[in-house]
Amino acid sequence: MSSFHGNLNKMALFTAFVLCIIIFFYRTFFEIATANIYLNGVIIGTTLFGMILCFIKIFALLPEHKWSTAYMNGRRRAKAAPGLLRSVAIMLRAQSNHLTEGGLRTIMDMVLVRFEDDRDSIRYITNTLIFLGLLGTFWGLIVTVGGFANLIGNLNFNDESVLQSMQTGLSQPLGGMATAFTSSLLGLGGSLVVGFLALQVNMAQNAIFHELEEFLAKRTNASVPDKGICPRLESGLDKIINSLKRIDENMQYVAYEDFE
Repeated sequence: MSSFHGNLNKMALFTAFVLCIIIFFYRTFFEIATANIYLNGVIIGTTLFGMILCFIKIFALLPEHKWSTAYMNGRRRAKAAPGLLRSVAIMLRAQSNHLTEGGLRTIMDMVLVRFEDDRDSIRYITNTLIFLGLLGTFWGLIVTVGGFANLIGNLNFNDESVLQSMQTGLSQPLGGMATAFTSSLLGLGGSLVVGFLALQVNMAQNAIFHELEEFLAKRTNASVPDKGICPRLESGLDKIINSLKRIDENMQYVAYEDFE
């Protein structure tokens, strides 16, 4: 339980730290967010969704921690843990006091697969934030290049108000550059925030896995070969090999006699 609370405290402190930075630099953050309100709004919303999902995942591990702690403290007939370890709990309740190597490997592989499947949703959100940042970058570059092309194509250098026209026409390419930089910044920042929270969830899951693996390994009967069978088997193999060697020598001698 100490590992669970430690990871949860890190998540809470990191989230509070991010909120303090946003509040302290709220004007800069507002300018960045409004550079392209639609795309940046999607990125901010995806980041908030990923953060909420990480907290849901970490709190969903609380019943698993309680069950594993109860099981390792000797309360083997406790109710099956809800969620990820339900099938594992049912299998362990049906097992005897000692496991075999194959049974331990099966149980730990099942736990590992379930944890890996549970991490896919958070991993997908992190990759989505990076994709949205890159999408905004290319979107802004396209707008910037198109804006400069239109500006150069529409300039009339014989006109006295060419500087004013140029100043007016620069708004579109500058807006594209703002979209490119702000979306990249928000996408990478959001992936960093969600990635750190996801790391704490993964560490909490790994703590359950390693504690359960270490506890079950102590109750596993290692397969040791029978000492009474191996020596007899080795002596029998030696006799067979010696017999095959004598047969081979006799066959070579007979073949040599026939050749002569």
